[in-house]
Amino acid sequence: MTSLRILIDADACPVKEETYKVSARYKVPVVVVSNQIIRIPQSALVSRQIVSDAFDAADDWIAENCSKGSVVITADILLADRCLKAGAEVLAPNGKPFTMASIGGAIATRAIMADLRAGGDQIGGPPPFSRQDRSRFLSALDQVLTRLVRAAQSGQP
Repeated sequence: MTSLRILIDADACPVKEETYKVSARYKVPVVVVSNQIIRIPQSALVSRQIVSDAFDAADDWIAENCSKGSVVITADILLADRCLKAGAEVLAPNGKPFTMASIGGAIATRAIMADLRAGGDQIGGPPPFSRQDRSRFLSALDQVLTRLVRAAQSGQP
């Protein structure tokens, strides 16, 4: 198993601060991936990876550098799919886990919504990020890290 770490698709992530706090509690490193400089805490556990401003450069870096033992935080459904295929755990900022069982439906819904928008339909975006989303995220990240840390300590794959 690759060493445990968290990769954040950071440019529009609303839960970076929460992730830093949970990572400190578990002593799990975090890599903040973005195409611009984003402020990060001074911590040996938190590092920054700046990529080019090319389309999907951050997604490409994350997908190429995640593996079993990685926890990826992203709202990007197509990136989530790529990371799941690489063996990573993937959480949306609202705490919803992406899984191999759920990703197909998420991709299909994304495609339908894109078609509706392309056809001129006025559809709303996602609901505003809420306190409940933040709480769900913290709980989900805690559960994932607890499971992965226990597996790593017991030598399980």
